[in-house]
Amino acid sequence: MLDQATREKVVDALFDTYRSRTPMPLPTKTWPGIEVEDAYRIQQAFIARKVAAGGKVKGYKVGLTSKPMQEFSGTNEPDFSAVTDDFFLPESTPIPMSRFFAPMIEMEIAFVMKEPLKGPGVLPVDVIRATDFVLPAIEIVDFRVQREPGLNVIDNIADLAFCGAVVLGANPRRLDQIDIRRVQGALYKNGNKELEGEASAVLGNPVTAVAWLANKLGEFGTSFQPGDTILTGSFIRVLPVAAGDEFVCRFDQGLGEVATSFE
Repeated sequence: MLDQATREKVVDALFDTYRSRTPMPLPTKTWPGIEVEDAYRIQQAFIARKVAAGGKVKGYKVGLTSKPMQEFSGTNEPDFSAVTDDFFLPESTPIPMSRFFAPMIEMEIAFVMKEPLKGPGVLPVDVIRATDFVLPAIEIVDFRVQREPGLNVIDNIADLAFCGAVVLGANPRRLDQIDIRRVQGALYKNGNKELEGEASAVLGNPVTAVAWLANKLGEFGTSFQPGDTILTGSFIRVLPVAAGDEFVCRFDQGLGEVATSFE
């Protein structure tokens, strides 16, 4: 475990990446004693500084929702990060590449909450009752830490679970209007279909991902609030981004599509 002063040094280094435009060395290599709890506390401190500067927590993301990604990262469960308002970007508006370090695209389903929800003991049925609607979403994965051998789940958690930005579609659906497990989606890059998948790849059901997160947040004394947006995890692999790329994610069951581009 790290002491609080050392955790604050990691937070300083994460913030400094935005000034230097250079990813920092892996926390697990610079501070070998770092543990998962340290990584979550570092993440909390990073978010707290953003809130102190005028930011607002607008939601959360769940990451590492597939078994292959968990095995790759050396963990047996998902991870998460809070997401502040400055990470939410408008749909169909070109995004400067200079905003990111090494961006990649994921397609997801986002839940928007209508009621508070706090663990422990949250079940999928509780998530269904507390959800207002779901939206098609794009998560832009990014790295404030160096992508090098040895990168693991602790580095992921400390680095905001690699969240870079979020783009939401504007076609809401209620959970009683769809079979969310069977939602099919396809990712198009510059007009060409690149990847496709089904929402059941996310822990068997994205509702399960939201329940897991509500219970995990409860361990840290945090809960969902009305209006929070929850990114449930990608059901396709990530796809690298280059300047000039245009992406469209298309979903069935009436969820429609969400689009973004880079310049």
